[in-house]
Amino acid sequence: MLEKLRELGIRDDLIREITEYRETYPVEQEYGSRIPKLEQFYYGKEVWEQAITAILCGENILLAGPKATGKSLFAENLAGVFARPRWDVSFHVNMDAASLIGMDTFRGGEVSFRPGPVYTAAKAGGFAILDEINMAKSEAMAVLHATLDFRRTIDVPGYERMELHPATRFIATMNYGYAGTKELNEALVSRFVVIQMPISKESLIKLIKKHYPDIREEGAGELTFMFLELHKKCENGEISSKALDLRGLLGAVGLMEKGLDIFTALDMGITNKTFDTYEQTLIRDTIRTRISKKTVKKDLFVK
Repeated sequence: MLEKLRELGIRDDLIREITEYRETYPVEQEYGSRIPKLEQFYYGKEVWEQAITAILCGENILLAGPKATGKSLFAENLAGVFARPRWDVSFHVNMDAASLIGMDTFRGGEVSFRPGPVYTAAKAGGFAILDEINMAKSEAMAVLHATLDFRRTIDVPGYERMELHPATRFIATMNYGYAGTKELNEALVSRFVVIQMPISKESLIKLIKKHYPDIREEGAGELTFMFLELHKKCENGEISSKALDLRGLLGAVGLMEKGLDIFTALDMGITNKTFDTYEQTLIRDTIRTRISKKTVKKDLFVK
């Protein structure tokens, strides 16, 4: 992973400090399996340098931006680069304080404390990934205030007060405009440094080529421009974010490589993600303005 950072052009002093961080905070053997073994890499030099600097300075990070910007992938990448065990916390309506910190449980004929993901990450020096943090209930986030600020402690009612391991970091992600999301309060946001995640042409092309090495550079470029055009229409409110699905795009490329018709594959991976017929028409029109009707598999792939 560090070699990939060098290839990306990350400064040598930052890479050196990452190595020192790893050596200073070795991971206990029981948590070694939680260190991500990365198969995908986030391409974006500026975002990498911002996040690395923040972590080395002891800050927690909020990755903000629209759908399909690679927030979850990048959070996983950070845990892998720093060689930290990762705990994922996906917020939903039933996520409460006890689910985060832990709760009493009956085991072996007696009551004992069963730690939650935030408690365990804090104790082990891991990275806790707080996914879709703007969907969290106020009760769930209130318990994190002391954990996320300068106090760096966790108070467990009826048990001890625990100091966070110095390597512990919290990386939150948030999308805009999803059902169930809400504005984060100022007290919570102030506990993070915020990184706006962009969608870049270069990163998308590299990502497509990483998944499908046989795709031509021009083919990856055309699909990327098409996706960015959809993103622009989404930002302008012409279409919803349902079709802005990066996983759907990658899935569609896989269908194309298997020989499925180009536009049928894009319908399955992107267009049909919305069930509004008018919106489907707008999406198909956008796709056809970027990709010729005569395009076939051999135009996109080497083999």
